[in-house]
Amino acid sequence: MAAAPPRRMHLATLLQPNGHHTAGWRHPDAELGGDHGFELYRKLAQTAERGRFDVLFLADAVGLRERETVEQLSRSPITVNLEPLGLLSALSVVTSRIGLAATASTTYNEPYHVARKFATLDHLSGGRAGWNVVTSFTDGEARNFNREHHPDHASRYSRAREFVAVVRGLWDSWDDDAFVRDKHTGRYFDPAGLHVLDHRGEHFSVRGPLNLARSPQGHPVIFQAGSSDDGIGLAAATADAVYVAAQTLEEAQTYYARLKLEVAALGRAPDAVKILPGIQPFIGRTEKEAQEKHRALLDLIHPDAGLGILSTLIGVDMSAYPLDGLVPDLPVTESHRSRQKLLLDLARRHKLTVRQLYGHVCNGAGHHTVTGTPVQIADRLQHWFENGAADGFNILPPWLPGGLDDFVDYVIPELQRRGLFRREYEGRTLRDHLGLQRPVRSHA
Repeated sequence: MAAAPPRRMHLATLLQPNGHHTAGWRHPDAELGGDHGFELYRKLAQTAERGRFDVLFLADAVGLRERETVEQLSRSPITVNLEPLGLLSALSVVTSRIGLAATASTTYNEPYHVARKFATLDHLSGGRAGWNVVTSFTDGEARNFNREHHPDHASRYSRAREFVAVVRGLWDSWDDDAFVRDKHTGRYFDPAGLHVLDHRGEHFSVRGPLNLARSPQGHPVIFQAGSSDDGIGLAAATADAVYVAAQTLEEAQTYYARLKLEVAALGRAPDAVKILPGIQPFIGRTEKEAQEKHRALLDLIHPDAGLGILSTLIGVDMSAYPLDGLVPDLPVTESHRSRQKLLLDLARRHKLTVRQLYGHVCNGAGHHTVTGTPVQIADRLQHWFENGAADGFNILPPWLPGGLDDFVDYVIPELQRRGLFRREYEGRTLRDHLGLQRPVRSHA
């Protein structure tokens, strides 16, 4: 009997052109102005593909962060960003293998639009599209869509479950071989291959069918990032891959074990959902050099920027509290609930001041920070990967393009030497890269 192939980690990277550290845009080597053009994104996408990443990912929101003042917002480069589906369509032309994923909210979109857009990207890219499912979390977004307040937590997750089900149903509007395009008979598609969804539910009434053929992957890959009880339930039921923030190995192991159990309880194979904790690497030729790089960016955080981001993630205006006073006990809000709990638990456990907590948050929005040589960083990733904490990682370079260049040029070769990561792409689609099966059409 043939031996099972060795388990290899999966790598994603979030393309935020100004970097994933709050002060990353102020780094001396950061390229400014590229967040509204194409060239920097092209360079970053091609670098990630050169590193054989599984997927690059674009985050998105449909409004400004409303808990921040204009003064606070003026200190942050992530206030504005290009619409991700249009950008990924352009990047599909200048890449050939790397997966292309983007965020689209289930709260401020309609299922038909989302199904059509991601299916289109899957066709244009030859099967490399992924959808990051989010429910949004701010009143600022609500006010851009004819509402005064964001829906409560339970309501938006109820809508999200139905939303994903409708999108999947629309992706199955056609048999794989429905479009015969027979010039001799004059038949463009086989009528028997067309399926009308006719969905009627609590939140949506959608007849269908989708007005384009079933996409190369059948369904684009579904990503999710929730860590609340509702978020984990949605991920277990719908996700192919999950982004997660975990500060320690123990936190990552706890999340990993819980999600895999919930996936299995729903009758899905645990390996059908890949778990990718976020990692922000500071890479140096020596450990001291890496630590100096980290400290240099911490020193560049303006207090207004730090307070603004902390206020958004916690859902409370933190400028009302003394910078060097301990983080107070705060009520649960309808904001980003899972991240809120993570940060407040961290502050209580380590008796952090407001300044210390925003310094922590400014490192990749609270994801795990690794500082050291390429060997030390590979050691940390390997330890998490081999000890029930991760199927791979979402790499968050603190500044760009240099932070991504360093990871691709120095850390990935070390992972490859250890047999932990691919040397070449072995498939064409994002599902191939992640080792996911192509979905059978649900009407079959």
